Amino acid sequence: MELNNIPAVTRAQMDEVDHLMIEEYGITLLQMMENAGRSLAELSRELLGGVVKGKRIAVLCGGGNNGGGGMAAARHLANWGADVQVALAIPAEKLKDAPAHQARTLRAMGVHVSEDFQYRNIDLILDALIGYGLRGAPRGKAAQWIQEATRSAVPILSLDIPSGLDADTGSPLGDCIRANATLTLALPKVGMSEDKASKYLGELYTGDISVPIRLLRKIGIEVGDLFTSSPIVKVY
Repeated sequence: MELNNIPAVTRAQMDEVDHLMIEEYGITLLQMMENAGRSLAELSRELLGGVVKGKRIAVLCGGGNNGGGGMAAARHLANWGADVQVALAIPAEKLKDAPAHQARTLRAMGVHVSEDFQYRNIDLILDALIGYGLRGAPRGKAAQWIQEATRSAVPILSLDIPSGLDADTGSPLGDCIRANATLTLALPKVGMSEDKASKYLGELYTGDISVPIRLLRKIGIEVGDLFTSSPIVKVY
């Protein structure tokens, strides 16, 4: 399946891509998070008019790898002068591996990290709560924050997929972010081709996380010259 001449992948295919990147190519989660986070920060800067200094940005992070990508973006944005608050949907002590590493770095930098989400007087919300692996309705604090973010009228940029949207069907599985823009990673997900998904995705971009071309060919995907001009490509 393609979306505006860009191949789209299923949840299972993206699982395989992630697995092969780590196991066969030695590309670590931290490397992938860095690529995802840098691209998310760059797109945030573009959506805010080219300068983030002094802008107030809330980054909503889940406990998984999507949240780790959001925290990597927060680091770049803080370095570029933004006033960043990072809200964790789970207690920091429950973070593991790469996401825990990202949280430690942010705290060492003095970036505000808490378990609270304050959306008032915010210029942009980054949604990094739940990635493409979602298989059931968001629960707990993630569901609460999805509701609050959507009601806030603050522009929202989602990482990989709006939290709560099914990657394969394009349908919400419960509470679901309605993003102004989405930066999906590596390739669009097949559910994004569904008309019903567009009201949750907003403008759709795809970001390069350095998936080897040889890896994609191994699983039957040809991407052509997708990222030869830029690590961020607008799909629609």
